[in-house]
Amino acid sequence: MLQATMGHLTGLAAALVLGAGTLAQDYVPARGDADWERREPSSLGLDPVALQSAIDFAIANETAPREGWEGVDVRDLSVMVPLTWAFEPFSSPAGELRPRGGPAGIILRDGYIVAEWGDLERVDMTFSISKTFLSHTVGLAVEDGLIADVNAPVSASVEDPLFHTDHNRPITWDQMLRQTSGWWGTLWDKPAWADRPARENPARDLVAGPPVPGSAWEYNDVRVNALALAALHVWQRPLPEVLAERIMDPIGSSGTWEWQGYENSHVTINGETMWSVSGGGHWGGGMMLSAYDQARFGLLGLRRGNWGGTQLLSEAWYDASLTPTDVMPSYGYMNFFLNSPGDEAAAINVASAPPSSFAYLGAGANMIYIDPEHDIVAVVRWIEASERGAFIDHLMAAIRED
Repeated sequence: MLQATMGHLTGLAAALVLGAGTLAQDYVPARGDADWERREPSSLGLDPVALQSAIDFAIANETAPREGWEGVDVRDLSVMVPLTWAFEPFSSPAGELRPRGGPAGIILRDGYIVAEWGDLERVDMTFSISKTFLSHTVGLAVEDGLIADVNAPVSASVEDPLFHTDHNRPITWDQMLRQTSGWWGTLWDKPAWADRPARENPARDLVAGPPVPGSAWEYNDVRVNALALAALHVWQRPLPEVLAERIMDPIGSSGTWEWQGYENSHVTINGETMWSVSGGGHWGGGMMLSAYDQARFGLLGLRRGNWGGTQLLSEAWYDASLTPTDVMPSYGYMNFFLNSPGDEAAAINVASAPPSSFAYLGAGANMIYIDPEHDIVAVVRWIEASERGAFIDHLMAAIRED
């Protein structure tokens, strides 16, 4: 019966039918991380000794206290995060700051697990990687026609008065996604000017006033949270529900993940109270999930929105997400950090890695590194941010050219 059926298939389709012959680039794990297929690194063109060296490097370079913070428990984020941002005028936490685990990570090649270390099921904060989940929900809204055009003003789709001030009214979805919006106002008791101000002059941005929309790139969580609020208005349903239905459930996530907002970030839409989630853990909250779920999400990015033959998010959206921002060429849509060898201002500046590689980054540091050229995804949790590039160097050294 199998032979008769295969007689009508092309060689490619036949390979997909036969489990043993599944093309590497088409493999995706079934639901349940225990069933995720593991492969020996050497069978997929990786030097196991060099790969172990990369793992050892990640473990040895766990996030450490800053100078003068000796004795502080770096895994107690309820202490570490407020200490980090104590210089801000409005630094008080507004959401959950969950204690974190130790160094952990997963390396995939061709979708298969070739290395893993640490507690991979632990649901930990991911800080700014939350932004990537947010941009995916905006992408889905564009594809569903809820947002007609990313170059249209947010105010055309959202009635909230926060988006209808003289300054904010012309701001586009594209500018908010690229973090060049210059959105101005106070959201959840946090004013935009007070997010990551100059240490020597915390009121500098308040005195200077809002930048012209599109003129400057600024990593600003108030503006990110404004995008989350705008997306909530467009969807008129909680963003975690959208994410679960359209992304996380289809990719077989564990279901243990949480996307949180703040204690005061509840809004009423159409008579229903909803939680407006945050795009990072700067003041607590944000996306919290397991390393396994991060790896699945990274694999979706590697496959440009395709999961086992189903296009969950269009390739066009990934094209836009990976298009450099004029005023910050090493950044696309949030939170796509583009590998930019030679650019000292870039968060990912690794000459040994392909220019096509990119990463989702969060404080902690958290990293989902994606390398389409080599079909590699690497999740690395709780590594010193300054050592991310060196880890990628180690990883590149494990790739056999033959």
